[in-house]
Amino acid sequence: MKKIFTKISFIALIFLSFTIRATAPSREPLTIVSAEPLNPYTKLIHAIGRVETMHDTLAYNPVEQATGYFQIRPIRLEDYNRRTGSKYRMKDLFDYKVSEKIFLYYAEMYGPYNFEKIAKRWNGSGPRTYYYWQRVKKHL
Repeated sequence: MKKIFTKISFIALIFLSFTIRATAPSREPLTIVSAEPLNPYTKLIHAIGRVETMHDTLAYNPVEQATGYFQIRPIRLEDYNRRTGSKYRMKDLFDYKVSEKIFLYYAEMYGPYNFEKIAKRWNGSGPRTYYYWQRVKKHL
């Protein structure tokens, strides 16, 4: 009888050890964090926006017909549309996302880490771009 009790106790102990370990996993929620993409042009965009329009997306310069945050002129818009097959019009440049898209298209040609060249090319050509760069550089 003692042998049977020992066997039953042993079997019960084994069974209990499996049931204790066989508990369900914890229900702690899994959190997936999405990181914001890096934009190497963020500081340059801010600096050029400051110099061009004081960050005004609705800015318009009637002398140059420059429009929007980045003061995009008609000739630049025509060039962008020709190169990309887009059909943006001048009034579309009041939309910051459209203007930014056009700016980044040209910035990618010289960047992302040559801010001076990007700023000078954005402004035009000639000796006046030096002074433009000096103004932009103050806001970087």
